[in-house]
Amino acid sequence: MKPVRTRFAPSPTGYLHIGGARTALFSWAYARRHGGQFVLRIEDTDVARSTPEAVQAILDGMEWLALGHDEGPFYQMQRMDRYKEVIQQMLADGSAYYCYTTREELDALRAEQEARKEKPRYDGRWRPEPGKTLPTPPADVPPVVRFRNPKDGVVAWDDQVKGRIEIANAELDDLIIARADGTPTYNFCVCVDDWDMGITHVIRGDDHVNNTPRQINILAALGAEVPLYAHLSMILGDDGAKLSKRHGAVSVMQYDEDGYLPEAVINYLARLGWSHGDDEVFSRQQFVEWFDLDHITASAAQFNTEKLLWLNQHYMKQLPAAELAARVKPRLAARGVDTDAGPCLEKAVALYVDRCNTLNVLADAVEVFYAHVTPNPELLAQHLSAEVRPALADFAAGIATVAWEAPAINALIKECVGQHGLKMPKLAMPLRVILTGQAQTPSVDAVVELIGRERVLAKLQANS
Repeated sequence: MKPVRTRFAPSPTGYLHIGGARTALFSWAYARRHGGQFVLRIEDTDVARSTPEAVQAILDGMEWLALGHDEGPFYQMQRMDRYKEVIQQMLADGSAYYCYTTREELDALRAEQEARKEKPRYDGRWRPEPGKTLPTPPADVPPVVRFRNPKDGVVAWDDQVKGRIEIANAELDDLIIARADGTPTYNFCVCVDDWDMGITHVIRGDDHVNNTPRQINILAALGAEVPLYAHLSMILGDDGAKLSKRHGAVSVMQYDEDGYLPEAVINYLARLGWSHGDDEVFSRQQFVEWFDLDHITASAAQFNTEKLLWLNQHYMKQLPAAELAARVKPRLAARGVDTDAGPCLEKAVALYVDRCNTLNVLADAVEVFYAHVTPNPELLAQHLSAEVRPALADFAAGIATVAWEAPAINALIKECVGQHGLKMPKLAMPLRVILTGQAQTPSVDAVVELIGRERVLAKLQANS
């Protein structure tokens, strides 16, 4: 068997979105599973819409997801000479021909066909046929080049996701493969690229299904081996509609900005349309070992933000505290928060990680340990009642000498509330508000320990 070679071939007309990232992941994983090669190709022939910024966004997204390519990136605009060479070969062997039909003539043809309720299609007026006399080429019309699609029979392939697909060649007209200015078109460039790069498996979205019969016929005309195709069904949003920008599917890098871990995004993308039994959580390596095309579902996958958040929290909790702190620190630094001027960041993130499902939420939670916090007067008044003030004063006096560790601090809190006939929350709640500005925190003794003796005393003196 030939070595597996897959490719990811995005158009740089926008960012790398979730659907594209899943295609890249599946293509990458299939190559890795079979010890093959994963090729990155940038299809930038749409000069009007392709931008260097979009190319960089694709490369950044691939790097963040750690989907390293073995070859490339190859740029179609740098392969124009090769495309033109192949077109000349096809013109010479009769599998392509010049067409001088003008835009006005095509518009009129379409209008006539629609009036007859026929499928709009090119009528082959410039297609060479035995015994057919072609018109004299008009001198003032630059021709396009059309592919001479077979008229009879069917084009068929065994799609690795959708099963057997057959299209009658009579349904396909003669595709333009080079525009009047000489630039080749998308479907043609894809065929030459897949041929030259030895692609064995094309894994892509099912919006390309209609392109596949045309590409198979072009590859056959070139004498090229046709790859196996696997067309992935679309991804729907939480509401069941097609995934779009309003669902937050702007860019893969937006997930980084929003505080998701790439490990979680990879794990989640793997489960969008593919499964390994009931396994929901698995490592990148496990995914590569398990991945196959047989277990990709032909039905649409539905994006579930809550499940992604759940996975993200799972991966955050699996990270060592030092690694978690290293990922949170730059987010705080971007806000102007100096984590060196406060308690150990590793201890802070470890204290709060069970309550947070993104790095941004975790950064919000621990920021109170490093920023100046002024408790909301109404919240403070709600919890700092006259009956608790004596217990709070005793606690402030006690922490001057208590051993600075959570168990000893906890014992001091219990002693103070016991002496004043209060329940634990009566003292814990105002302590939380004074120290963090929040009524909900992890265990108050752990929060007190983390903030440090001097800062706790200063905050109590300022607010009690």
